[in-house]
Amino acid sequence: MEKMKKIFNYVAPSLALVAFVFSVAAFNKAGAATSATATQIEQSTPAGQPVDLTYAAEKALPSVVHIKYVQNSRIQTIDVESDPFSDFFDPFGGFFGRGQGGQRKIQTPKKEATGSGVIISSDGFIVTNNHVVAGADELTVTLNDNREFSARIIGTDETTDLALIKIESKNLPAIVIANSDDLRVGEWVLAVGNPLGLNNTVTAGIVSAKARSLGANSVESFIQTDAAINQGNSGGALVNTRGELIGINAMLYSQTGSNIGYGFAIPTTIMNKVVADLKQYGTVQRAFVGIKGQDVKNYVDQMKAQDREVDLGTMEGIYVGEVMEGGAAADAGITTGDVLIEADGHKITKFAELQEVVARKRPGDKMTITYLHNKKKKTETVTLKNEQGNTRVVQNQDLDVLGGNFRPITDQQKQQLNISVGLEVTKVNNGLLKKAGISKGFIIQRVNDENMKTIEDLQKVVKKASTSKEPVLWVQGIYPTGKKAYFTIPLQD
Repeated sequence: MEKMKKIFNYVAPSLALVAFVFSVAAFNKAGAATSATATQIEQSTPAGQPVDLTYAAEKALPSVVHIKYVQNSRIQTIDVESDPFSDFFDPFGGFFGRGQGGQRKIQTPKKEATGSGVIISSDGFIVTNNHVVAGADELTVTLNDNREFSARIIGTDETTDLALIKIESKNLPAIVIANSDDLRVGEWVLAVGNPLGLNNTVTAGIVSAKARSLGANSVESFIQTDAAINQGNSGGALVNTRGELIGINAMLYSQTGSNIGYGFAIPTTIMNKVVADLKQYGTVQRAFVGIKGQDVKNYVDQMKAQDREVDLGTMEGIYVGEVMEGGAAADAGITTGDVLIEADGHKITKFAELQEVVARKRPGDKMTITYLHNKKKKTETVTLKNEQGNTRVVQNQDLDVLGGNFRPITDQQKQQLNISVGLEVTKVNNGLLKKAGISKGFIIQRVNDENMKTIEDLQKVVKKASTSKEPVLWVQGIYPTGKKAYFTIPLQD
């Protein structure tokens, strides 16, 4: 069964379900091919003429791969409510026995899923969706010619739902990557992938809209198409009539979960930046303008609902509802109530369009913003910053930065200290633990409000904190004597 994301839209107050948005599982992108040659461009169909899509299909099919996802069965500890009759009905205390402190160990089933991906470089880099590979223990890539390879994850980005994986091979058929900015509404496109277990499938449609925002990801500016997209297409290719990649298929909007609606693809303008960052830094270097706001039309409609008339001088753009202190917008003099209408020469009519422009940038990059202040047009050049308020490269930290060794506590320790979770520090080397004053034997119970049951739990919280707005670990735990202690560990100087 394929992995997929679902977004449920409800109509208040009846809570009637109106639609699902499905992440159409498929896996793909990273590196490079150049845009179309002049010869290829000449082969495109003149406006108003019948469209022959066979050339595009022949060009794209060899570059789209099938991805099989496997997550092995594993034992998990779950919290359970106390039940005085549980031992009477279950004398063995659950499948693996009841743990201390109202916990039970269960074995999760093995999970398998399939999706698609796109070869973007001849040396084996493949782009796909994050939701296609997240949590995988094994990834198997099958090429169009039926060759199979094991793949490793180079990096993932949950914010854009993109992932970069790699197989070890050479002379692979990399797809040509086009600039999605050049895509026009009404243009013919093909969706290439492996839907519903039907490998090497091509469907056709047109570009229905650009810069769509569905609220599924933190950063999104989707290409909308009516080309048939189903479960298994996720991570596959959306290509133009020259067979060039212009988007990574990611979601399906449907009332049933199958194609009766529209598909959505992540444009190559966003993909290229994410792939470059994952290859160079291991994590995406995300820039911020430093505002909170909404589309002007939505703001005006809200005011009308409150019987308030608003005249901003335009009905297009982004209404600035809040300016973040110390951010790029604040430095440029932008204030609450202003309206952003242009960024780096791109007309901005809605928030998704601004996100697409900013998603190409890194902290420290310059961006020219045109905005209305009291209906008067102003233009400023701003220096974009990261979420932490500076222009430094954000590093995805690993457990090594702590300088210690850890192991899950034993059942005996749980009983002696009357605790249910924890990681014991078994060794302290030079690193952040030593600087913070944490010594061998200390049991870490919670970090940043997350329970520490396994070493993987600690690994996840360190990685998440290292790229967050506040790169700090708040640690609470207990010594073998029963004394509780709290520590603050900054992850950056």
